[in-house]
Amino acid sequence: MTGLSAGIDEVGRGCLAGPVFAAAVILKPGHGIAGLRDSKQLTALRREELAPQIRRNALAWAIGMASVEEIDRLNILRATFLAMSRAVRALAPRPALCLVDGNRAPELGLPVCTIVGGDATEESIMAASIVAKVARDAELRHLDGLFPHYGFARHKGYATGEHLRALRRFGPCELHRMSFAPCAQTGFQFGADIKAEAAS
Repeated sequence: MTGLSAGIDEVGRGCLAGPVFAAAVILKPGHGIAGLRDSKQLTALRREELAPQIRRNALAWAIGMASVEEIDRLNILRATFLAMSRAVRALAPRPALCLVDGNRAPELGLPVCTIVGGDATEESIMAASIVAKVARDAELRHLDGLFPHYGFARHKGYATGEHLRALRRFGPCELHRMSFAPCAQTGFQFGADIKAEAAS
C-alpha cells in the first residue's frame, strides 16, 4: 500500500521519573473514530474509551519507549526520538510519510514532516497522543505498586507538589531521571530499600 502516513507523538518527556513513550498510528480513511483530540484536552476516562477504539480501527499502530537509563545516558530529546523510531519500526504496513508533532525531526528512516501543534490539527497525531498517553499511564500505575512512596499512579512522574515532597523525603528511586535537576539535587538515598520494602 502506498501513500500511507503515520501520526507520531510522545508522552512523558517532561516527567521527572519513568520511561518516555511514543506511539505511531496509521488511520484508515473514514475510520469512524469520533471525538479525537489532543490527549491533553481529554479526560482520563475519555482517553481510556478512545484508545481501544483507535487500536481496533487503525490500519496499524505501535508503541515504542525509551528507558530511564537511556534518558539519562542519551538526554531526553535523543531518547524521545529513540522511542519514536522504535514505534515506527514496529508498524506494518510501513508508512510513506511520518507526521511528527513539534519542530524537530527525528531520524526514522522514512520521510518526516514536522507539524507544530500537530496534536491539535492532525487526526493521526491525535490518535498517537492518546494511545501513547494511555499506555504510559498504565505503566506508571504498575510501577506505583513497586514504588508506592512516590504517588506515581496519581502524578505519572510529573513534577507535582506531591512528587517533589516525596523526593525530598525519600530521595529518588531507580525510576527517577538523575539527569533532571530536581532528582539530582535531592541525592540518592533510599531507593533500593524502598523497592525491597514495597516487594515484601
